[in-house]
Amino acid sequence: MTAVRRIREGAKAALPRSVGERLPAAPPQEVTDLLHDKRFQRAVADAATEQERPEEEVWSEVKGYLHEMAAAHDDRTAQGWARMGDWFLRAYDVLVDEDDMHELRRLDRSHSLALAFSHRSYLDGMVIPNALSSRRFSPTYTFGGANLNLPLIGTVASRTGLIFIRRATQEIPVYRLALRSYIRQMVTNKRNMAWSIEGGRTRTGKLRPPVHGILKYLTDSVEGDDAPDVQVVPVSVVYDQLHEVSLMTEESRGASKTPEDWRWLVRFARLQRQRMGRAYLTVGEPFSLRERMDELAAEGVTGHQAVERVALDISHRLNRATPVTVTAIVSLALLGADRALTVDEVLETVAPLAAYIDARHWPVAGAADLRDRATIRRALAELARSGVLTAYDGGTEPVWKIGDDQHLVAAFYRNTVIHILVERAIGELALLTVSELEPDAELPAGGALQVGWEEAKRMRDLLKFEFFFPSRAGFEDDLRTELRLLVGEDAQEEGGDMTPDRARELLVNARPHLAHLVLRPFLDAYLVLADRLADHGDSPVADDDLLADSLAVGQQWALQRRVASAESISLELFRTALALARHKGLLDGGDGIGSAREAFAAELREAVRRVNVIGEIAGDPVQVVVPEARPATEPQESR
Repeated sequence: MTAVRRIREGAKAALPRSVGERLPAAPPQEVTDLLHDKRFQRAVADAATEQERPEEEVWSEVKGYLHEMAAAHDDRTAQGWARMGDWFLRAYDVLVDEDDMHELRRLDRSHSLALAFSHRSYLDGMVIPNALSSRRFSPTYTFGGANLNLPLIGTVASRTGLIFIRRATQEIPVYRLALRSYIRQMVTNKRNMAWSIEGGRTRTGKLRPPVHGILKYLTDSVEGDDAPDVQVVPVSVVYDQLHEVSLMTEESRGASKTPEDWRWLVRFARLQRQRMGRAYLTVGEPFSLRERMDELAAEGVTGHQAVERVALDISHRLNRATPVTVTAIVSLALLGADRALTVDEVLETVAPLAAYIDARHWPVAGAADLRDRATIRRALAELARSGVLTAYDGGTEPVWKIGDDQHLVAAFYRNTVIHILVERAIGELALLTVSELEPDAELPAGGALQVGWEEAKRMRDLLKFEFFFPSRAGFEDDLRTELRLLVGEDAQEEGGDMTPDRARELLVNARPHLAHLVLRPFLDAYLVLADRLADHGDSPVADDDLLADSLAVGQQWALQRRVASAESISLELFRTALALARHKGLLDGGDGIGSAREAFAAELREAVRRVNVIGEIAGDPVQVVVPEARPATEPQESR
């Protein structure tokens, strides 16, 4: 099929059933402006020429798309929609930083705002508009997936500023033209827009890699001397608990995603009857999109690379704005122990974490005191009430542990704060590497500590598909800060004179130890996939087959305690490991590829071993049998 024919067939299949059926009585201003815009008219004519189609046909198609995605703000409808949003949010008290909102409202008076939010729940699309409208912000237009454009309710939602857009548009170039032009017109008209920089909800709790579609169209809109500017505003929404997490974790174990329809919506609404604590909305540091693009251009960074850099800027600011929740810290403590703990034992685990969080000046949600017994006990009770934890009080004092099949749910909550702990965990592994040097080892010019730096960089590369790291220079600066907190200023003063014994002494005395709590679940998952990949020798392997094999063998390893926790047995983690393997060129078959796959598995076995050593230093009771490499003589059958 020719490219032109594919475009024509895609256009026919993609046209809305009834053009304009979702529109309010009059077309929104953006549609009217676009249809009379000379630049847009030329773009449509050029598209018709490029696709070898009649211009009238392309115009009909593009108008249909504009009517499909167009949204308006009707005050009466918006008020009713806000009340419905409050009803959906009845499971939560929504806490907003009023100082941040005051500053943001001042910015709203003079700029168009592009609110890039983290996406943990379907409720995000209600939390953010309701918080802004109740504080008299300019109307916000929110981009949402077309899968949520349900009959009737989609019509109402479009009149409250909700813009439904499609995800798969590769074969529909006219749709992309319509969306790009619509966003440009929104910027020209100084509208406020909100969208998920992740593209969809996170399945793990931590921020997903950014999606560039909407951002690319926004950057296009601010190009040119006479183009309007946009202030990009990172917005983080995090919850004590979420009803929908259990469904997402089932998907991580291989279950099919529940389609969004009216039955799904009714079930989702009913779930909100049970109280789940608080939702926290925080605002990151805004920045001028045009100024940032000009800075990147001055550095020689343009085009797609510039968009990627801006997306990473947003992601970093989102992480910095995300507060630490008590739920996350309690989940971290219990996942690390993987046994029942008393309140005192949880407090003992949390205390050094709280000190570290204070030292790094990370915000704590609701200004909670992480060392307060009543605060911790309340979080334990709430997690037990929702079934994430099980409680036993038949002995001398109550104890709590992660419930059966609830490890991925607890991991979701822990992962909302894992970004603040990763560099500290890597710093511990760097110091461990120095401590394990042989006395007569040949050292680089920078001495033993330089060996630790190299280990830290290697771990950064190993985990770069999982976490957002700063540039190499920024990473080194951050790691120096972590090492000062880890072992004190004397480590920096010793520099090249650092000895293995001294490194061991510093590591043993440091508090808290985090590598086993933070990195082990991800490295265990990577090792499962790397082992399965190595089992294929030099033969090619299909992605789906490798993921299914990893899921099955991972469950076996969890039962054998060859991985520390069932949370590592997750399709989401296996997919990230798959991306890393692809980046290393290990998925395609070929002579010698089997040896490279074995080396990849060996690298991960060593990383897991070192993480487990940190666990032993910390007094971690979890005993893990690290999988050994297969003997070189063992045949490697292709599957």
